[in-house]
Formats: sequence, structure tokens, C-alpha cells
Amino acid sequence: MKIGLTRDELKRQREALNRYLRYFPILELKKKQLQMEILHQEELLIEKKKEEQEKKREILNWVGLLKELEIEIKPWVLPQKIYGTKNIAGVDIPYIEKLEFPFLEYDLFLTPLWLDYAVEKLREWAVLREEIFVLERAISILKEELRVTTQRVNLFEKVKIPQAEEAIRVIKIYLGDQMANAVVRSKLAKKKLEEVEAGL
Repeated sequence: MKIGLTRDELKRQREALNRYLRYFPILELKKKQLQMEILHQEELLIEKKKEEQEKKREILNWVGLLKELEIEIKPWVLPQKIYGTKNIAGVDIPYIEKLEFPFLEYDLFLTPLWLDYAVEKLREWAVLREEIFVLERAISILKEELRVTTQRVNLFEKVKIPQAEEAIRVIKIYLGDQMANAVVRSKLAKKKLEEVEAGL
């Protein structure tokens, strides 16, 4: 990196270093918040996946009975989804704002008594699957943001701050040498002037 060895450049490098030192703790804090949120979301995901597997096992015990029905229940168990976003550590992640299912309307005399129970359990399973999908999406977004933030933290910590500190050190040494040389030249010039005046 080529730097100018001037007082203006020294001022610029000091200002840059102050900016980096001011911004660096914010980046580190964001990194920690993202790491904590990813852990939290991953724990939630594990719980939801466990619930979903249990619900699936429960459903598999009786799902074959649905073949006996003469009505299509799929529309009753597919939710209408409305997603929202929430901001965590400066990142927008999705969440389920609302899940709605269509109203159950069928002939009570032509359908078995267990249909309500079956639809309710299938809806619970659908909700869990949707929650898992949204959690996986949120974790993916958070991990990408963590990757970018970690790169920035490393850039500041390993490149920008050391470069600015080194530039300041080099400029200060150069300017110090220039001042020392100027003092020496001044003393030599004064001595020569005194010698000239003494010789007159």
C-alpha cells in the first residue's frame, strides 16, 4: 500500500483508524448476536423436527383409512400462509404471521366420525412442517449474514486496523526524521552564517 508521507496523510490515517476502532466493536457485537440467534433457531428447529416426526408416526397409524373416504380432504389440510419478517441483529428473517385453514364442511351422515380428528391431526402436522421450513430459511439467512460479518470483522482486525497503525507509525517516523534534518540543517546554516559574519 502506497501512502503519502505528509501531515495531511497522517491526519487521514488517524481519522480512518478512529473510524475502524469505533466500528469494530459494533461488528464484533453483531457477530456474537448472530451466533447466539443461530444457536437459538437451531435448537427450535431440532424441537420442531422432533415434534414433526412424532406427529408423522402418529398419523401413519391411521392414514390408510383416508383411502376409504369418498371426499378429497387435501384442501382442508393445506394452510393459507402469510409471512412476516422480523429484524434480528440488523437482519430480516421470516416468520409465520398467520396460518389459516379452510372451514370444514361435509355431510355428517356420509363421513366417518373420526374425520374431524384426522383433519385436526393433519393440520397440526402441516403447521409443524411450515414452521420447520421457515426456521430453516431463517437459519440460512442468519448464517449468510454471519459469514459476511465474520469477513468484515477479520478485515478490520487483520487488515484495516494494522495497516492504518503501520501507516501512522511510518509517517510519524518520516516526519520526525524530516524535522530532525531541518533542525540539523538550520544549525549548520546558522553556524556557517556565524562563520561568515566572524570572517568579515
